[in-house]
Amino acid sequence: MSRTRIREFHDDDLDAIVRLWEEAAREESPVYALSEVIASCQRDHAVVAVRDDEIVGAAVGRAAHAQGWIVFFGVTEHERDDRVEAGLLDALERRMAPLGLGKLSILVPERAGSLDGLTANGFEARTQLRYLERQMPVQRRELDLLKDVGGRILPRHLWDAVSGMQREKDLLQERLVLPLSRPDLADEYGVVPPRAVMLFGPPGTGKTTFAKAVASRLDWPFVELFPSRLSGEPGGLAAALRETFRTIGELEHAVVFIDEVEEIAARRGGEPPSPMQGVTNELLKLVAEFREREGRLLVCATNFVRALDAAFLRHGRFDYVIPIGLPDGAARRAIWRRYVPRHVADGLDFDALVAASDGLTPADIEYAARRASQEALARAVNGGRDSPMVTADYLTALRATRATVSEETVREFGDDVEAIARL
Repeated sequence: MSRTRIREFHDDDLDAIVRLWEEAAREESPVYALSEVIASCQRDHAVVAVRDDEIVGAAVGRAAHAQGWIVFFGVTEHERDDRVEAGLLDALERRMAPLGLGKLSILVPERAGSLDGLTANGFEARTQLRYLERQMPVQRRELDLLKDVGGRILPRHLWDAVSGMQREKDLLQERLVLPLSRPDLADEYGVVPPRAVMLFGPPGTGKTTFAKAVASRLDWPFVELFPSRLSGEPGGLAAALRETFRTIGELEHAVVFIDEVEEIAARRGGEPPSPMQGVTNELLKLVAEFREREGRLLVCATNFVRALDAAFLRHGRFDYVIPIGLPDGAARRAIWRRYVPRHVADGLDFDALVAASDGLTPADIEYAARRASQEALARAVNGGRDSPMVTADYLTALRATRATVSEETVREFGDDVEAIARL
């Protein structure tokens, strides 16, 4: 079964755009005439959704001063799918973001049909004309700053894309997302929005994915810092960290992520002192300064929380120390359903897959699912069995998948949860 992909508009797509516009016009008179849509396709910005070499959707936009306008947004009736609509809107926004727009807006007829595809992507209705707009996450003046620190705007649906792990998602939603996205409500109940959080757990359990999902949920820029890259900057790692945090401080909002933070925040001590102790000292100062300003969240992640310097984890530096462990049964089922093709899912014994994947990380399960698909593709291409994939295909792939996390690591993680976690 083919998949829908999003790409930029090509001149020979015009016939398909006309067809989509005419299909939309049969339901309701469009706000923009066909001639305006065609002009924007050729002169401004447009992206299309393609399945089986057929154009099944399009989003067309133009900029006026600091505001972007969607002059056409349409998907064929049989392709109306949340992921296709979200993909078109995200692609159009990324294409227009370098213009430094403050808003992205769309006008729709008063009696237009469902607006779920737009409202699910951050647009809000403003007037009786059903005028919808959404704030662009980064304003013009911040674009260069974000580029300097390697930051980016993530798609808005990463949170929903996290399969399973509902317990962890609920905790992050309650502790991080809610007070940061609704500070007035948090203030009403005396809740201080967090400034820094530590995620810990075995490798491959999704700590980076959760950090990105939180940034996506907040609609804040995501800045990932790589100490190994910064160490090559003039002045060394400590100076590079200080300069990077200074630049981040000029952004209105940001989620800053440091993975494997134990590399620069390990326990201090020893004679002679380790060269990294100066970096750890600098990072401790930077975290304290980072906490003084609103609209930012520092997320650090580690596979070895017990290796961190004690001063790094104390109250006043990190608001929460949150464990991210192996997925439970419900989470494993959701992960399997994410990576198994839809047309295959109905014929599979998911109970067997969930049981057989106990102790695996989300990354392990993804590997097994993709391995099974690759083996099935190879059989079909090489003239072997060309039939729907079955449960046995996935169980065979699981037997060839080496677990990332050992039983000893799982036991140590349980001990760390009891001794170190702060929720």
